[in-house]
Amino acid sequence: MKVLIISDSHGLTEELTEIKERHKNDVEFMLHLGDSELSSQSEEMSGFSAVRGNCDFDSNFPNDMIVLLNGVKVYLTHGHLYNVKMSLMNLKYRAQEAGASIACFGHSHIAGAEMIDDILFINPGSFRLPRMRKEKTYVILDIVDKQVSVVFYDSKGNEIEELSTKVNL
Repeated sequence: MKVLIISDSHGLTEELTEIKERHKNDVEFMLHLGDSELSSQSEEMSGFSAVRGNCDFDSNFPNDMIVLLNGVKVYLTHGHLYNVKMSLMNLKYRAQEAGASIACFGHSHIAGAEMIDDILFINPGSFRLPRMRKEKTYVILDIVDKQVSVVFYDSKGNEIEELSTKVNL
C-alpha cells in the first residue's frame, strides 16, 4: 500500500494540486500532517486525511488521528502539541500509548525518517519552507507486509536517495 505524506505546505494551492495529480495513480491514501492553512472543504485538501497544525484555523481538522494502513497502525499529528522541535520523547510516548508502529509528524520542517524503540518516525519536511535542506519535500510510504519503504521526493518529483530508507517493523 502506497501512501502520499506531506506537511507544512502553508497556503500553497497549485503545488498541492500538482503533487496530487502526479501521484493519483500511484497511491491509495493521502495524508497531510498540518499547516496547510487551507479549509478542510477546499478543493486542494480533497482526498487528504489531514490533522490540524498550529497555523490551521479550521477546527474540522482533528489534532491527531490513527489510521490502519495495510495492517500497520500509524499515528498522525502535526507535532506542535508534543514539542517535536525539542525532542521526540513525548511523541514516542503517545505513539506507544496508541499502539502505533509508525508516527508521522511535521512542524519542524526538517525531513527525516528514523527508528526509535521499534517505532518508525517520519517527518516529510516542509513543502513551503524547508529547514536543514534546500529541497521542498514530501514522502511516499510503501507498506508491504511488515516491510516499509520511505521514499522522499523533491518538488519536481525526483527521489532524494540519501533521505529515503527501508525498515522492517
